Amino acid sequence: MEQQLTRIAVKIGSNVLTRRDGTLDVTRMSALVDQVAELHKAGVEIILVSSGAVASGRSEIHPAKKLDSVDQRQLFSAVGQAKLINRYYELFREHGIPVGQVLTMKENFATRRHYLNQKNCMTVMLENGVIPIVNENDTISVSELMFTDNDELSGLIASMMDAQVLIILSNIDGIYNGSPADPASEVIRKIEHGKDLSSYIQTSKSSFGRGGMLTKTNIARKVADEGITVIIANGKRDNILVDLLHQELPALFPDVQSSALNSQLTYTRFIPAPQPVSSVKKWIAHSEGFAKGELHIDDCATKVLASDKAVSILPIGITDVRGEFEKDDIVRIIDFEGNPIGVGKANCSSEQAREAMGKHGKKPVVHYDYLYIE
Repeated sequence: MEQQLTRIAVKIGSNVLTRRDGTLDVTRMSALVDQVAELHKAGVEIILVSSGAVASGRSEIHPAKKLDSVDQRQLFSAVGQAKLINRYYELFREHGIPVGQVLTMKENFATRRHYLNQKNCMTVMLENGVIPIVNENDTISVSELMFTDNDELSGLIASMMDAQVLIILSNIDGIYNGSPADPASEVIRKIEHGKDLSSYIQTSKSSFGRGGMLTKTNIARKVADEGITVIIANGKRDNILVDLLHQELPALFPDVQSSALNSQLTYTRFIPAPQPVSSVKKWIAHSEGFAKGELHIDDCATKVLASDKAVSILPIGITDVRGEFEKDDIVRIIDFEGNPIGVGKANCSSEQAREAMGKHGKKPVVHYDYLYIE
């Protein structure tokens, strides 16, 4: 029996909400809100991850002197975020739906406690019929600590909130098997679990967003590995969200005749892994950016980790401990050839790990339940 859909995360890219001149496309925003409202009324819980703060602020402010890119982004996003959330508030109010603002940053996902605080905040909102609207807090994020872009943020949010589907809306129809500009290129409709796409992906970025298709694909793959269906579609197509869910989950709309447009709807769907992942593993899977140190492991330990067995990382298989970390910090796992193969939560400090390194009969440095192998 098909699982009844209850919760989806929708990421609206800056290139969907931005006009050619860099200002906010309010008409498009209004159309997307109408669709989200329709789904909300059909009983779907929706979390919106929305870009557009910088575009929203750009038309409001004309700086007296030339600003560097960080100052400019901080200024435009501070003014623009207030305007953006206000616009969403007004548009959803017409449908009688309350919304709430969640501004976050990468460090808020670095510890399990912060992670669960955010999850709790959004859970309470959803339980009370409020649509969370999430964006990165650009006013205080600086480059090296920023998300690659809101695709990465939406992947984290979908995973954290146990969404069944993540829909990433961009300004193209999906992942192409060549350059989207080439008329011979076609959208790859379905990407099976574990399929290599590197030969297809263009590394060029869109004009307004920070993340190109490569970023989207890497994030989509990671989220699909956690048992969540990921769809990349064109947010500038009329009625895209409702049509997508008609096509993917017709059971959700028993009274609605599928529109003629549906049969021609083009998008890319990443098939999820059959086995869902525990919530702790989901957090760890997305926490590579917070790693404090490295555990280097030998040939034998590398082979065992690559097998289907559930194994922990024991001191006997560790050849080197790099960096300083405390118990419960995230550490990178490096194989015997020097390749990063995963991340885990340390069961002890770096000092204790060095002491136990290479010895038999010691407790795991990273327990299997807190280990994510890519």
